Amino acid sequence: MGAGKTRVGKRLAKALGVRFIDTDAVIQSEHGVIQRIFDEHGEAHFRGLERDAVADALAQPAIVSLGGGAVLDERTQQDLTEARVVLLTVTAEAVLARANLDKRPLLKDDPGAWTRIAEARRPIYERLATVTFDTSHRPIQGIVDELVVWAKEQE
Repeated sequence: MGAGKTRVGKRLAKALGVRFIDTDAVIQSEHGVIQRIFDEHGEAHFRGLERDAVADALAQPAIVSLGGGAVLDERTQQDLTEARVVLLTVTAEAVLARANLDKRPLLKDDPGAWTRIAEARRPIYERLATVTFDTSHRPIQGIVDELVVWAKEQE
């Protein structure tokens, strides 16, 4: 959460001439505001919607940005073993400085939850990652430029 997935993903997709899909944006366009989904239907319902959006996105030729919790689903983990996965990391200080906590259902009432959530998910992220970039203090465009080089090397 808050590592810059959307910003990096949009720029990377443009640089590579492919489509960009943000699964959180897909869910919002089809089902409404994520915070409302959490409030009215709970996290389990949201995760089901997220799983469907992720499966659809990964079936397309695109740069796909997944919500931070999408990898909790074992089927998504399996799907990602077939993909090139970029892990964007960020320090707690950097994410809390840039994140709008009102739009983060899991952080809204407890900003310190970011560290607990990130640490709990880290082993999954690292296991699935093909390459890792830290976004804490580097210009986004520099990261994108390096990712373009990396992606072209993978072809």
